[in-house]
Amino acid sequence: MLLLRSGCAHARTPLAAADQRAGPSLSGRTPWHRPPVAAVVAYCNAMSSARLAARYPASGGTYVYGRERLGDFWGYLAGWSFVVGKTASCAAMALTVGAYVWPGQAHAVAVAAVVALTAVNYGGVQKSALLTRVIVAVVLAVLTSVVVVSLGSAAADASRLDSGGFGGAGGVLQAAGLLFFAFAGYARIATLGEEVRDPARTIPRAIPLALGIALVVYAAVAVAVLSVLGTKGLGQAAAPLADAVRAAGVPGLAPVVRVGAAVAALGSLLALILGVSRTSLAMARDRHLPGSLAAVHPRFQVPHRAELAVGAVVAVLAATVDVRGAIGFSSFGVLAYYAIANASAWTLSWAPASRTLPTFGLLGCVILAFALPRASVGLGAGVLLLGVVAYVVRRRVAAR
Repeated sequence: MLLLRSGCAHARTPLAAADQRAGPSLSGRTPWHRPPVAAVVAYCNAMSSARLAARYPASGGTYVYGRERLGDFWGYLAGWSFVVGKTASCAAMALTVGAYVWPGQAHAVAVAAVVALTAVNYGGVQKSALLTRVIVAVVLAVLTSVVVVSLGSAAADASRLDSGGFGGAGGVLQAAGLLFFAFAGYARIATLGEEVRDPARTIPRAIPLALGIALVVYAAVAVAVLSVLGTKGLGQAAAPLADAVRAAGVPGLAPVVRVGAAVAALGSLLALILGVSRTSLAMARDRHLPGSLAAVHPRFQVPHRAELAVGAVVAVLAATVDVRGAIGFSSFGVLAYYAIANASAWTLSWAPASRTLPTFGLLGCVILAFALPRASVGLGAGVLLLGVVAYVVRRRVAAR
């Protein structure tokens, strides 16, 4: 459940960065009546993913859906987009953990977090699920405290929720593209089709439920934080929730909030590594990635080689990259992934009503992807092109 993806000590958060891009229009004049563009696109994507998961309850998510509905190339491109985009997300989350736990040694802490969570995932999805439950309980308790303290303080002012003015369509779209980073967690549910009970029934229910809970939590936190910080204060905040409780007159709660943020980032990192390794497993089975990554541990029933490979790559990135660039690149890759998911869902039925959400989702993903900062678009498009070249070369070598 993400808290946050809400900030770190030395780098502005997706929310703060997006707020600066879009101004008051990020939240809207009345945020509880006007959902962010990112959330609307995420809803379309979630419903498309849920329909596809019911039809194809197998590990790999949209890699499998694209392959089955659109052809081998589109499945491969979806898998490649997911793996590279979510690997960048892993690095961003690991660095967020490091920045909250020990700002002066953020990269070292990030690497240690990756190693520890890779070990947890190696022990099986049941252990990962148990740890996730604990993390969610801690995060919800912290978020509830922030909302209650902020809205109950004398510093809360409802007028800050209506700052007036808008940052323009370009700013709104770029903000939505950056914020999509925080709404894309439900994708990982679909990658676990072979490791849950009754996946054809469980996964389609879990995806919209997960998105719905996240939307409610984000809306409550957004209203609470904006009421005490305002749009300008939020845009300048390095750690928005900690700043909010200080502004609300309860500075003693700030350390607790920082711990909660670190725990939340750990939860996101845990699930991210889990999802990337399962998509890598599916791609390895089809020889789009080295076949050795398709091995499943005889005792723990997890793709242990894929787990270790993903953990190693993420550890290297966490030791070297910057969190801000990772967020934009991640959003581009994941938006490309969901564009293919929506295109796949569009083929499930000829009924116009069944194609409405996939159509909006597909268009939304494309628009948001190319509304991201130019550096993110250029790097993301370049990495996707590299994946296409690798696919073509592999096919030609195989044909010979």
